[in-house]
Amino acid sequence: MQISDLPYADPGVPDARSGPRFLWWLGRNQTGGQLRSLAWGLLHFITVMTLPYGVGFAVQAVVERSGSRLALAGVMLVVSGVGIALGDTMLHRTAVTNWITAAARVQQLLARKTAHLGAALTRRVAAGEVVAVSTGDVEKIGWFVEAVSRFTAAALTVVLVCVGLVVYQPDLGLVVAVGVPLVGLGVLPLLPRATRLADAQRDKAGKATELASDTVAGLRVLRGIGGEELFLDRYRRASQDVRRAAVRSARMWSLISAVQVLLPGLLLIAVVWHGLGLVRDGRVAVGELVTVYSAVMLLGYPLRHFEEIAMAYSFSRPSAKRAARVLSLERDTAGGAIAGPSDAAGVSEATEVPEVAEAPEVAGLSGAPEAAFAAPGGPEHAVVPSGDLYDPLTGLLAPEGRLTAVVCGDPDEAGRLAERLGGHAALDTPTPSVRLGDAQLDALPLATARTAVLVQDKDPVLLSGTLRELLDVPASGKVTVEDALAAAECADVLDALAQNSVDDDPMEAPITERGRSLSGGQRQRLALARSLVTDPEVLVLDEPTSAVDSHTEARIADGLRTLRRGRTTVVCTSSPLLLDRAERVVFVHEGEVAAVGVHRELVHTQPLYRAVVTRETDAEQQDRERGTDSPRIGSTDSDRAAGGKTSARVGASDLGLDIEETA
Repeated sequence: MQISDLPYADPGVPDARSGPRFLWWLGRNQTGGQLRSLAWGLLHFITVMTLPYGVGFAVQAVVERSGSRLALAGVMLVVSGVGIALGDTMLHRTAVTNWITAAARVQQLLARKTAHLGAALTRRVAAGEVVAVSTGDVEKIGWFVEAVSRFTAAALTVVLVCVGLVVYQPDLGLVVAVGVPLVGLGVLPLLPRATRLADAQRDKAGKATELASDTVAGLRVLRGIGGEELFLDRYRRASQDVRRAAVRSARMWSLISAVQVLLPGLLLIAVVWHGLGLVRDGRVAVGELVTVYSAVMLLGYPLRHFEEIAMAYSFSRPSAKRAARVLSLERDTAGGAIAGPSDAAGVSEATEVPEVAEAPEVAGLSGAPEAAFAAPGGPEHAVVPSGDLYDPLTGLLAPEGRLTAVVCGDPDEAGRLAERLGGHAALDTPTPSVRLGDAQLDALPLATARTAVLVQDKDPVLLSGTLRELLDVPASGKVTVEDALAAAECADVLDALAQNSVDDDPMEAPITERGRSLSGGQRQRLALARSLVTDPEVLVLDEPTSAVDSHTEARIADGLRTLRRGRTTVVCTSSPLLLDRAERVVFVHEGEVAAVGVHRELVHTQPLYRAVVTRETDAEQQDRERGTDSPRIGSTDSDRAAGGKTSARVGASDLGLDIEETA
């Protein structure tokens, strides 16, 4: 694999059982690159280690006054120099290739896992940790994978040199053969503490990255509540913790580096002292002593790679552990029989609740309609199921082809329900699968499930690019971009974008990352238009108009109902405007369906529902039952004198109440 061949067509299935296993899997999947790097590394290191022999040969030729031997020594040094240059160049090239390709493989695996898990990922792993893994940790992992081949070449070179010195000059070679392993392994007692300090540094750095990521994501909210200084102070403390941990880790690694300099120096002194005695005794020639001395001096170069591989492993092991943790997460599939749907006990409605059969095998969905279209990116024969959407956990039923609104007292519960309706099963606790017609969503292929049900959460992300690129999404082709923008009431957004466009074309106007150049309401409407363009079989919207003014919200509600007529739409909301236009309203309380009907009925007959929708307090409810109204905050004296008619007139139609009756 070359850099020009990236990205991988298939990065493979990683062994994510542990960090070391993941590193081993990465190395095995880059065998070709590792072998090339090993070969060039051997050429480089071996030619470096032939320099002492050439120098010693030249010295001995001068002592013996032999011109031919001196010329031969010169040729040997030239050949060694060429080998060193070629080996070093190609070693660097192959090593960098291994580094980049390993990092790219990990990034592709992380991107694939993130897309596979969707919103469920952040329930188990913080967004900041995912960012840390896909940036700094990827570099550390790539560094270790790349360093393995260079270390292997260095280790083989050290062994060959020791064997060669024993053969060349046994008296001095034995001293080197005994001393080199001690030099190479002398830092082992220091590595456990260095590894612990490196782990602590990486943990603190990861937490600081998470804090910075979360702070930047919520910067606008922090400015609104004046919390910038508080979070800045928290980040200062986290940054200082990282600095102190890095200093402690650096001290230990500097000690290891000092030991790596000290031990080869001691070995060199021992060789020179012993060699001089042998020269005086006439047992060793001067040229042989120079050769052994030079070899021992140059052995410090390959021996430095022992320190590097230890450092690379110490830094990459916690990084690989975090990456393996993310990659080991799986999308749960629900199994077992699930009872047919039924709304809450005692709740009746004109619409009859159908029976839902057991889910068929994924290979052939018998309940799929003939008109089902292929999943984007999937095989052409993959069909998308249709029918009523049913959640056995809460008892929620969304009939096919109708606009169903869901009211939850807890916003977090609404978010979890929306994710579950999209087939994004919770990773922490197994739950029964949501059914679409006869099919269990959790048992469907992921592409098919996401084609069948599209979920837009309450904080949708707008990617950077032009508006045309934003709306260029996999779609059925039945809804045009113009119709989707009109239904989402994006006319003023288009006017604003046109002002930032070079040719006054709003479709070519740039949108910054996450749409930060837009207001909250504008971002929501563009995200809604993107979802409407997709035109899925089932569309689930979680608070799609929470940042929109009431007049625009009313028009969006009408546009949504018109554009999605005949398609299944589920809206999790507590907005009276949206609820009043829904064909069916389901009230979920404490995780179960508590009431089903239409908004104007439920607001009169269900006190809990009315309290959630109207934000009515217990005191206001008691006053209303006694026939008196509590003064509202911000109401004028004339409002109170009018008996509350002004307040009733403003919100009565939105709430589905009769004005005369309320007044």
